[in-house]
Amino acid sequence: MVLGLVVLAAIAVGVETHVDRTLIESSGFLSSSLLGWQLIYILPLAILTNDFFISGFWMRTFASKTDKDLIIGTAVATVAVTCILTLVGATGLLAAWTGAWPGDPPQEGSIALFLLLGQLPAWVIGIVLVMTVSLSTAALDSLQSAMVSTGSNDLFRNKLHMGWIRLIVLLVIVPAVVVALKSPDILQIYLISDLVSASSIPVLVIGLNDRFYWWRGFEVVVGGLGGLLTVFVFGTIYYGNAQDGANLMLLENGLYAEDWSAFGGAHRTMYAIERCTDISPGAFVAAPIGGLLCGFGSFALRIACLWIAAKVKGHRFEAFDRPRPLEAADYVRRRNVSEEDQQHMDNDEASSLKGKFF
Repeated sequence: MVLGLVVLAAIAVGVETHVDRTLIESSGFLSSSLLGWQLIYILPLAILTNDFFISGFWMRTFASKTDKDLIIGTAVATVAVTCILTLVGATGLLAAWTGAWPGDPPQEGSIALFLLLGQLPAWVIGIVLVMTVSLSTAALDSLQSAMVSTGSNDLFRNKLHMGWIRLIVLLVIVPAVVVALKSPDILQIYLISDLVSASSIPVLVIGLNDRFYWWRGFEVVVGGLGGLLTVFVFGTIYYGNAQDGANLMLLENGLYAEDWSAFGGAHRTMYAIERCTDISPGAFVAAPIGGLLCGFGSFALRIACLWIAAKVKGHRFEAFDRPRPLEAADYVRRRNVSEEDQQHMDNDEASSLKGKFF
């Protein structure tokens, strides 16, 4: 369906639209801009880190039979998604160069694609609309299933009856619809989740490397919260007041800015200070850097506390002892041992099943 939609839309746009070459130079879209350079950093960071929170990706990852199958599937998907996003992104340029955007009266740039589609025949618009809605509902279905499956596994250990699972899938759509209708800007929700992931994922992936076996959940939690706090501190210093710093954490004003606030704010503009109408992309610089700094700071604090505790109690300092590698039987045992049984185990045996937070 995706391939059919892309091919149909590409052919229709190529045949029915006519580019005014005089608008190409005057639009300035082929010239470099500050915003363009900023987005080269912001978008890959936001998308990459946010993908760690998408349960649908993890479901497909764990469903892969072998690592080779996963790599092949990921490579094919990467090529396909890159081609599709390139074609969809180019419609904004075509909308401006054909005169469909900004229009009269001027329209928002976010609807440039739809303004371009408005120049196509009615039957093409109808097919594109039906296929787009179908793809959107398919994506929503995957997100619902992944969300409920994750909750069933993490909260109920997959002990819920299938009937309850299906009922929860139906109920999840209610808050989703309410949020979609009540939210003033659905993009803001995505941006907030991107900011949270940008602050927490860098400190999380450190623990996925076996070389950093001494990294604990304490560093991940403190680092993630510290990254968000760093955004608030950065916004307060950059804009000069705490209110705008808080707005920066909530991404109240969107994504785009016309200054160097993305990279430290040494050249802030009076317009941004007085109006704060554009959100500082600097949030996506402060979040990961602040998260990492807070993560390593909390690591030093934890090690110091454990060292002092070892000296006071007179036992061996074990913070840097490499844990025993888990085997397949350990994972089976971890699923079968109840919390009551774990309470009767000694600390070493219980931590080998649950892991250590501090």
